[in-house]
This record gives sequence, structure tokens and C-alpha cells, in this order.
Amino acid sequence: MKVYISKYRNHWLSPYTILEKVFFWREIDYDEPKIEKLSNILHPFCDALHKFLDFIHPRIECVKLDRWDTWSMDHTLAQIILPMLKQLNETKHGAPFVDDEDVPEELRSTSAPPKENEWDTDDNHFKRWDWVMNEMIWAFEQLVDDDNDAQFHSGVHDITWKPVDKDGNEVAKSDALVFQMEKGSNDTHIFDSEGYTKHQERINNGLRLFGKYYRGLWD
Repeated sequence: MKVYISKYRNHWLSPYTILEKVFFWREIDYDEPKIEKLSNILHPFCDALHKFLDFIHPRIECVKLDRWDTWSMDHTLAQIILPMLKQLNETKHGAPFVDDEDVPEELRSTSAPPKENEWDTDDNHFKRWDWVMNEMIWAFEQLVDDDNDAQFHSGVHDITWKPVDKDGNEVAKSDALVFQMEKGSNDTHIFDSEGYTKHQERINNGLRLFGKYYRGLWD
């Protein structure tokens, strides 16, 4: 996989920028009839220049996929999404609306002090988004860690494979239809199924939040 996406191009030249340079000796009034008339004259030329520069110097968006990139696509994408989420979390300048049902009770709008005006955001507005971002980041951190399930296993395995017939009776290896797994006397392995289930539920919730608030991933 090769991905190259350049930064956004800024080719727009405002007519008012030109007029500010032309009338450099004074501050221009955008509502002044003379300035407004000149702006209307310059606007088509600025628009044409914008389109011309966009044509000869477009934003580069190149994505090349190799066939093995989709063998474990969930893991491949997680490796890309995780650092992007972390960077966004550090540089974000705003927050989308997050439903109360998606956050702990203490972060809900109903737990915030009353708003002064109906159109104001409550005191927990940005805290809700911080919590959602952290849950998404945590979920993808688990997905990129190939050994994240090891925490739920303890002890050692001692396993033997007993050759059996169709009725489950032990037979010689040459006569076996299947092999039945049995724990040996030295097997001390313990699997924390309850902890594992809770761990997976939190991962799934982080992925659910990622999908629900995907359109809110902006800076």
C-alpha cells in the first residue's frame, strides 16, 4: 500500500486583497460604492485565476493498493486510523454533538449546570467528545496489538491428543478417525472469559462510536 495525499491548495485571491494593495495609502471600506464596483469587476478574473491554478496544480490524492493489503483489512486500516485519531485528539479545535446515551452519566448534558441560553452548549459538551475520542483510540490500540488477548490467559498448557474412533473410544493412531484433545496432569492454564468478554464489548463499543461519529472526525 502506498498513500500520498497533499495538503489542501489555497489558490483563491480575493478582489479585496488586490484593492487593499492598490489603495495602500488608506483603509478601504468594503461597503464603499467605488470599492464594491471594482470588486465586482475583479471577481471574474480572480475566479478564472483560481480555476486555472487548480487545474495546473491540483491537490494530489494517490492511493495504491497491493492485493495483500486486504488479507487482514481490519488490522491494516487500524494501523492507519490509530495515529490519525491520536493526532486529531491533540489538535482538535471543536467538538460535534455527542448523544447522552453514548457517555457515562456524569458527562451527560443532564448532569451539567443549567445553560444560560437555550442555544449555548452545556459544560460537558467538550468533555463528552474527549471521552468518545479516548474510547475510539483505546479500541484501535487493542486492534493493532496482536498480543492484546494474552492478559486473559495464565498458567501453562499441557495438552495431549488422543486418537479415537467414531464412538470416542481410544484406538491406535493408525485406526483413528479423529484426535480428541485432553488436558495433561501439568496443565494449569486458566482463561478469564468474563474479563475477555468485557474487553471485547468495550472494543466493539469503541468501533460503534467510530462509525456513529465518523462525520465528526474533523479539525
